[in-house]
Amino acid sequence: MDAVDQIIEFSLTFDQDIEEYLKKHYPNVKNYQILSKSLDARNAPKGRKPVFLYRILDKSKSGEDLKSTFPKKELLVKPIVVGAGPAGLFCAIRLMEYGIPCTLIDRGDRANERMKKIAKFWRYGQLDVNSNVCYGEGGAGLFSDGKLMTRVKSDLIHYVMKKLVEFGAPEHIAYESNPHLGSNKIRELISEIGKTLENFGVEFLSGEVVEKLLLENGNLKGIKTESGKEIYSSSVVLATGHSPRHIYSHLEEMGIPMSLKDFAVGVRIEHPRKYINKIQFGEFAEDPRLGSARYRASHHNKETGRGVYTFCMCPGGYVLSSGTEIEGLVTNGMSNSAHNSHWSNSALVVTTRAGVDFPDKGILSGFDFLGEIESKAKNLSDKYASGKELPAMTIKEFLEGKLDSRALPVTSCPSKIFKADISEIFPSFIVEELKSALVRIDKKWKGFAYGDALLIAPETRTSSPLRVLRDENLMSPKLSGLFPCGEGAGYAGGITSAAVDGVKVADKLVELFQLR
Repeated sequence: MDAVDQIIEFSLTFDQDIEEYLKKHYPNVKNYQILSKSLDARNAPKGRKPVFLYRILDKSKSGEDLKSTFPKKELLVKPIVVGAGPAGLFCAIRLMEYGIPCTLIDRGDRANERMKKIAKFWRYGQLDVNSNVCYGEGGAGLFSDGKLMTRVKSDLIHYVMKKLVEFGAPEHIAYESNPHLGSNKIRELISEIGKTLENFGVEFLSGEVVEKLLLENGNLKGIKTESGKEIYSSSVVLATGHSPRHIYSHLEEMGIPMSLKDFAVGVRIEHPRKYINKIQFGEFAEDPRLGSARYRASHHNKETGRGVYTFCMCPGGYVLSSGTEIEGLVTNGMSNSAHNSHWSNSALVVTTRAGVDFPDKGILSGFDFLGEIESKAKNLSDKYASGKELPAMTIKEFLEGKLDSRALPVTSCPSKIFKADISEIFPSFIVEELKSALVRIDKKWKGFAYGDALLIAPETRTSSPLRVLRDENLMSPKLSGLFPCGEGAGYAGGITSAAVDGVKVADKLVELFQLR
């Protein structure tokens, strides 16, 4: 920052114009950068106007940042990055900035082809187990929605946002408190990232399922895919995401150290968008300058020690079927950048603890627990629908513990829903915690437990149920050169934190193996 630059903080009601404000109060500010912008609507239900909180940088003498250049390094053996989600992509991007091309492998298809298969799944229930909402170029959250908010603290967050802007994201994501690209925008951006990497010399192998790691005299030698390809490298970044059980089973067989970790399970709760806007914005709910309302809620049960919370909130969004197994159903949520569907949804999930809330029968216990829930949902769909629809009931039915004779409200879900008692899917402790949380949240936001709001089940892919351990060099302590990375390895909880972890791993890989 230049010595004459200064940070200015102020708040404006949502109907005030920032340019007019600066002209009146800071007439000498001719060039500025918005560092952060967040909406405070806590008093809107009481009739007070929502305000935007700004932090801006007066850039009176600051120049424009120079874009990165990528001088290619010739390497005998390229690093291998397994997984083209946010962790894997940003690892590849960072390596590119060092001049290092890698081999990038993903079991799913490139973004455009992947979308065709997802559409077929939502419409007809035809699931491609290797290319779906979770697998393929862009990964799970990055492709399906593009929410960029994160709770992690890292200097690399600004780097990640800046890179996304360079690849075509709108500039406001770099300063908004809850940045969100939207599914329609993220697909274009992902394709641009992929083209840039390929033009640099990254070898992108799509549709290749990594079967196992290759060893030679106990040392990492590379990977082998299910199609029989063997790719050699002494550096493998494992950024597979949270769903591929077979990878973790293979790591267990190899004796790679892993540990169980907490995760959360629950439902998607869907309200009419106007209803949530009214709860959050009060009399200002219809003002287009406020957009679609967001919310975040949590409840800690002191008696049980469990928490219930909302996350992945999709204002003006859609509920999606997002499973990866033929025998299981899973929900997720998304929204486009305009947030203009008639519904808003969020995950409402209960924290679970291995060995307490389900038996600890080994490192894959969490996968077994989740698989049983997903399988029960699929069995209900097979029994009462065509097998592709998601089970759902109203909040009123859920709280009363019985189904009524009314048809379910209209939903945003493209796969459709069917009426079922979703409490049959979950262990009783999850059902009871969800009921308790709905009652408590309704006391805070009167009307949140709106009787005709929908609960659509099950939300099970919130995070990895295990952690692949790594040492101070971000490598497996058992196998030098193996870098567990991102959400699937247990070191991230969303797009931005996964991208940050990918950058950290790339930096460490270059440092350790002197690839500069």
